[in-house]
Amino acid sequence: MVDPLSTKVPAALRAGGGLRIGAEKFGHSRAPGAESEDAAMVFEQEGVTIAAVADGLGSAKEGQLAANRAVAALKQNFPARPRNWTAGRACEEIVRHLNRQLWQEGMARFESPELASTIAVAALEGDRLFALNAGDSRIYLWRENELRQISTDHREKNPQQAHVLTRALGLAEELPLTAVEIPVCAGDVILLCTDGVTDVLDDITLAQLLSQGVMAAGITAEAGRRATDENRDDATAVTLRVLETGTSRRTGEQTVRVPATLKTGEVVDGFTLRRSFRASDRIWLAARQGDSFVLKFAPRAAATDEVALAAFLREIWHATQLQSDFFPAAFVPENATARYYAQEYLHAPTLKKFLADNGPLSPAPAAELGRFLLRAEQFLLGHGFVHGDLKPENILVFREENALRFKLIDLGSVAEIFSLQGRAGTPSYLAPERFEGAAMTERAEIFAVGAVLYEALTGSLPYGEVEPFQKPVFGAVRAVTTLNHHVPPWLEAIVMRATVADPERRQQTYSEMLYELENPEKVAPFFRAGTPLLERNPLLFYKIGFFVLLALNIFLLCFRLTHAR
Repeated sequence: MVDPLSTKVPAALRAGGGLRIGAEKFGHSRAPGAESEDAAMVFEQEGVTIAAVADGLGSAKEGQLAANRAVAALKQNFPARPRNWTAGRACEEIVRHLNRQLWQEGMARFESPELASTIAVAALEGDRLFALNAGDSRIYLWRENELRQISTDHREKNPQQAHVLTRALGLAEELPLTAVEIPVCAGDVILLCTDGVTDVLDDITLAQLLSQGVMAAGITAEAGRRATDENRDDATAVTLRVLETGTSRRTGEQTVRVPATLKTGEVVDGFTLRRSFRASDRIWLAARQGDSFVLKFAPRAAATDEVALAAFLREIWHATQLQSDFFPAAFVPENATARYYAQEYLHAPTLKKFLADNGPLSPAPAAELGRFLLRAEQFLLGHGFVHGDLKPENILVFREENALRFKLIDLGSVAEIFSLQGRAGTPSYLAPERFEGAAMTERAEIFAVGAVLYEALTGSLPYGEVEPFQKPVFGAVRAVTTLNHHVPPWLEAIVMRATVADPERRQQTYSEMLYELENPEKVAPFFRAGTPLLERNPLLFYKIGFFVLLALNIFLLCFRLTHAR
């Protein structure tokens, strides 16, 4: 059976810069009617051809899902890479991010790494091949009738445990990757395949097939014909035949500096620094060709500290990848000579300043603010992220006729969904469970949305100001209407439910809270824990009372009739 994710791609890919590739991907499941746990893809993006295969671990509960997400993440995220990154650097960052996400989600959902898969990636640009892998899915280079494996098998060395992988996506929070970069020539063939091929066909057989011009479809078919009951498995292969090479776009990342000092009037890549702001000399208002921008430079520590540099590169990735009307547009200039990224400058006050100048929001704009924040979070969730630091200081407010609109800023706090980042964020807006080391989830972000709305409506925080490193006590939240009597009951119920300390009593998903804000007539009242049934549901209370009294009267009547005899 052919895996629908692994089908033949007969057309040549012209990848720009003169590179031309003949690509083919094909797969067979282990048995007719069975669903393959392999995944594969090949695509071209701005002069780069990317191919990948992944094989979900059979021992993992969600191995197939992990494999599908692995190849989908590459295709989704590669086009949004910073333009001064090489194809290899971008692939590594995508795979490392995905690994953390799969591991964190597995631990949050199953308390064990159950979203696990192998991964093998090849990126061709100009006349260079970049390859990386984790697990036992392989990458080969065939040249002039000789076959060379350029990936590394991450399997236990003990022959009795050779099926056990020592590395794979989702098995651990950090994933050491095996990566190589080599030149390619016209006539070369790059083969990526899962162990359903290599456990059946040895390297000599693979070399013979490639020498005969057999590509992915024929290789997987041959693996299917030769497989026995003992080694039959899902078999997937991708072949990339280099028809013509081109010239690589080299970025020279090693020359990019981290400025130690910056000063007013300094010119960086055509941007003239006007003033620093937000109490940081690493964030500057700048001008170029009459337009204003915000430049954010890497921290000084990034010049010598690999951890600090990696954190800033992730911030660049997030800011440039997450392009949407929810956030200011961000980009890394071509051939940048310093570590920074640029954002469009938006002349608007933060929500914090807007509230200080104008007082609490009325119900209609507050509800619109809630809908905006939830839709922005849904967008981030679609990319595997949460904002991580929702607060009025990170929200810009724009007046449009009789309405307000908003934008979110500071994507430096963005984190993978289910990540365990302790108390990262601003304490006053952190969900109570985050102080206990719980993962970043929709419910935790819903608390932050609720806290922002509570402050926007009342001018106060639901649990008061929380200082860094303080362990707050989360008691009962004061009702919104006691601080702002203009708030309707339905909006108060939504905000009170979102800010309750017990995460089980909050809205469980962004969609649930958004539905409430869009359908006020369907919002259920909110009651504090321990509220008597008479207050929560008077009708039910009296119904229960009626039936209890009726049962008691029937019992007494039967008792009297029995003793009357």
